[in-house]
Amino acid sequence: MAEKIFLTQEGLDKLVEEHENLVHVELPAVIVELQEARAQGDLSENADYDAARDHQARVAARIKELEALIKNAQIITEEQGGAKTVRLGSTVTLKDLSDNTEITFTIVGTFEADIYERKVSNETPVVQAILDKKAGDVVLVKNVDEPYEVEIEAVN
Repeated sequence: MAEKIFLTQEGLDKLVEEHENLVHVELPAVIVELQEARAQGDLSENADYDAARDHQARVAARIKELEALIKNAQIITEEQGGAKTVRLGSTVTLKDLSDNTEITFTIVGTFEADIYERKVSNETPVVQAILDKKAGDVVLVKNVDEPYEVEIEAVN
């Protein structure tokens, strides 16, 4: 059985939208590129044809990748991100006890992780350490450099 890909509904919608665009817009455009390149004659030294074939291969590979992601997607639901304990889908505020800095982020699956949007993968050391914990818990995060402690300030 294939591994589940954890996504929010928003993340799944983005993948479906990208898939639809590739199938209904990009792929037909690539076919036109190939036809135009073929019309130029000799294919053995035709750079336009080679570029169009490369583009077609990249589009086809991405379509296949998206289909696998969509097929194996498991939606992160409200129940999974309940407010009592830290779960996939939770928005968490942590305080680093070494310097008292706070950070708030949402826990998402690996494919949606985006540090600029404060979406952190469920596979990171900090999230692995705080999963199933509650607000007020102090947790030791074991990372590559040096372990550190965080306090869970809030779970939403």
